[in-house]
Amino acid sequence: MRIIRTHEDIAAGLAGLVMLDARLEPVVASAGPVPLRRADPGYPGIANIIVSQMVSKASAAAIWSRMETALGKISAPAVAALSDDDCRAVGLSRAKADALRRVARVVLDGELDLEAICLMDGATAIAELTAIKGIGGWTAQVYLLFCAGHPDVFPVGDVALQNAVGHALALDARPSARELEALTELWSPWRSVAARLFWAYYATQMRRDGLPVPP
Repeated sequence: MRIIRTHEDIAAGLAGLVMLDARLEPVVASAGPVPLRRADPGYPGIANIIVSQMVSKASAAAIWSRMETALGKISAPAVAALSDDDCRAVGLSRAKADALRRVARVVLDGELDLEAICLMDGATAIAELTAIKGIGGWTAQVYLLFCAGHPDVFPVGDVALQNAVGHALALDARPSARELEALTELWSPWRSVAARLFWAYYATQMRRDGLPVPP
């Protein structure tokens, strides 16, 4: 498994994608630079992704900033100790507060090693992560993509990616998650680079910021 660590890895992935699917050549040409967007594995990385669920990038950044102000450093011990009032004060919904604290507790209890997860194959890692209440497929996939550098993960439930693929490939309608899952099989083993490509396309060609986590 080739970990996506550098911009050279992105370039290799884009070249591989064009060889696998000629339809992607004009997408690569029009998307502009495809960011690497790597983050360190560990609790802060997955916490950032949880905070980013179902809100705008600006809202997620504001909540994260308030958490940093309140805690100094985002860590499993610090988040596990937050009260319900503390969570409300920084703008966390009840569901996100519960998920953040639940993940913090399993990390502290040694039931989840967020660095070891990065060395697993994609299916096993996603199964381990989604076994924890509050972590869905999107969160697990985005963690593997950005924090693990996994090369072959495509978050098919991401609406921005669905829109971008539908637009770029001139599909009759925005593909569903199931349809996108089938479509992206052709792009293996570079699906993580394809996801980055279509987020970049979404930003440059559809003039919207669909990226799930801050750079």
